[in-house]
Order: sequence, then C-alpha cells, then structure tokens
Amino acid sequence: MDEQQYRMTLTDVQWWCCDIPGNIGWIIWIVCNVKTLIEGVDLYAILMLLPTALMLIGVVELISERIAKLDRILPRLRLYRGFGSLTLGGILGVPVAIAGLVMKTGGSRSWWMLAGAVLCGLFAGLCFAGYKKIEK
Repeated sequence: MDEQQYRMTLTDVQWWCCDIPGNIGWIIWIVCNVKTLIEGVDLYAILMLLPTALMLIGVVELISERIAKLDRILPRLRLYRGFGSLTLGGILGVPVAIAGLVMKTGGSRSWWMLAGAVLCGLFAGLCFAGYKKIEK
C-alpha cells in the first residue's frame, strides 16, 4: 500500500518564522518540566509529562526527518508523528500550565510554561498546516 505524501507549502521565510518560536516554546516547556521534576514529583509534575512526551516524540521525529533529508516532502505517518505530536503537546500544555497557575504550583514557572506551550502549539501547528497532500 502506497502511503500518502505531503509537501511543505511554506516559503523559507515563513518556515523560519514558525520554526524559531516553535523551538523556543518546546525548549522552555521541557526545561521548566525538568526543573519541576528536580524539585519533587507532585500532581503538577505528573500532569506535565504527557505534553512533554508528545513534544519529545515530535522533536525526535523531526530530527530523524532532517537526517533522512525529508525536509519538504513527508509521508503522513512522519508528518503526524513530528509536527502533529509537537502541536498536540503544545495544545495539551496550555491547560496543564493554567492548572499550575490555578493550583499556585510552580510559581512564575507556570507562566513560562504557558508561554512555551502556546509558542510550541501555535507555531508547530502552523508548520503542520503548511503541509498539503500531494494529489496523485
């Protein structure tokens, strides 16, 4: 069975305008998560693990795509595993960060995590949306 392919439609400038803030977002999220886990495992730290896992899956996939030189054309599975996971991780990170603010856990770190989740979800989502199905 032939897997559907997707082509990036964003220009290089659009790509960089999404890539840089998206990378900043997942890096902020993961650094804050690690710092929170170092301080001790609590409900908030556990809630952070799902978005973190999705972001890491996405990052590892994107690195493997880069190594395989699949920058502009991706099979559906790789597209969803890369940008889909990053987007979903960012989206799920928003309510987790808001929960931290409501629970008054993590102090100002929750604000950083909210910013990181929004950056990751929004800009990975824009990259994700920039891929269009190649019609055969």
